[in-house]
Amino acid sequence: MNIKKNYRVPVLTIAGSDSSGGAGIQADLKTFSALKTFGMSVITAITAQNTKGVFAVEEISQEIIKKQIEVIFEDIPPKALKIGMVSSAQIIKEIADTLSRYEVNNLVIDPVMISKSGYSLLKTEAKKSLIHHLIPMAHIITPNTMEAEEITGIHIQNLEDMKEAAKKLLEIGPKYVLVKGGHLEGDAVDLLMGDGICELFESKRLDRKNTHGTGCTLSSAIVTQLAHGYDIKQAVKNSKEYITNAIENSFDIGHGIGPVHHFYEYDKGGNQ
Repeated sequence: MNIKKNYRVPVLTIAGSDSSGGAGIQADLKTFSALKTFGMSVITAITAQNTKGVFAVEEISQEIIKKQIEVIFEDIPPKALKIGMVSSAQIIKEIADTLSRYEVNNLVIDPVMISKSGYSLLKTEAKKSLIHHLIPMAHIITPNTMEAEEITGIHIQNLEDMKEAAKKLLEIGPKYVLVKGGHLEGDAVDLLMGDGICELFESKRLDRKNTHGTGCTLSSAIVTQLAHGYDIKQAVKNSKEYITNAIENSFDIGHGIGPVHHFYEYDKGGNQ
């Protein structure tokens, strides 16, 4: 992958902390570093989780979330940013209100709702707040099929369903939508739609069990590509290549679903 080398490009993640290091803030910062940007973080919640699942979540106060955002934008405005886990309506509204005071470029929203182990990471009343306050601000949103179903009410079983859901998501207000089809049968197919674009990104499904943090990693990779100046199609293409290699080189650690390998390019041993 031909990544422009500029570690001084600042990017930001607003998300929850994963104590096991495979997803959330930790995965985001690893991705930012691997793809040659300067990563910053605003923590919205602390989770107690490991490779076997999420066991508890404790939200950070709205005031400290707001203050984290303010001090970053007033000193090191990010070239691009992502929003991941935001579990309550009040936190979502606080983030939207705070960001509205600044020039926000290249906002990527990964609407994290349910962990791989089935733990609900978005409170029921927060879904409306996410749809009303945050998604309309996004340059691109990156839901998987289950998240797209949750937001649109459309049952997704095939590509045509993905297209219908993407159109409905675009009506909410984001410029682009990337519906990730990894949960469907067959080869992995993601759909990018918006602003005159309707493009499929197809890749062979990898036989790897260690996929913890794939959604966080992909959305963070897109952030780095936008910050480096790539257009949306190239940003997604580069990011898909990165996550595919990270999954292919994933490794066993822990006793459940292990993480992808964010630094595979620097570790030619990969999953050995």
